[in-house]
Amino acid sequence: MASLTLDELDLRILGTLQADASISNLELSRRVHASAPTCLRRVRALREAGVIARQIAIVDASKLGPTLTAVVEVSLDRQAAEDYDAFESYICDEPAVTQCYRVSPGPDFVVIAEVRDMAAYDELARRLFKSSANIRNVRTFFSTHCAKFEANAPVHPNASR
Repeated sequence: MASLTLDELDLRILGTLQADASISNLELSRRVHASAPTCLRRVRALREAGVIARQIAIVDASKLGPTLTAVVEVSLDRQAAEDYDAFESYICDEPAVTQCYRVSPGPDFVVIAEVRDMAAYDELARRLFKSSANIRNVRTFFSTHCAKFEANAPVHPNASR
């Protein structure tokens, strides 16, 4: 990936595309107050530099039927780098897992999983957490309400790296 220094126009483009990546280049240029060719060139550069990793549709899971969000704290028994890597690889292969974070202090990982219901969570927990010899402790919280969910990265003038 090429290195890229972000300027104010790049940040406006990123903020606009994070709100709606389906807009045309012409509409993008109108919203960020730049020419269409400039926007096209900037978006291409942002993609090539890996700043724009991918464009996706964010699906409202509640429209697909009932869901249960599990927030799971996981502590490993052995905590060497290769043990962390092995757990991440193992857990990230699971489609129900939507997020996985190494955290400190406290548990080693926080895992977010989306399942259909409590029976589906029980099956997931048995498969993922009870079958691994390196898991010392698992503590699960279930979401009763989501007040906010954003997939956006914060885009502001100090975000330039």
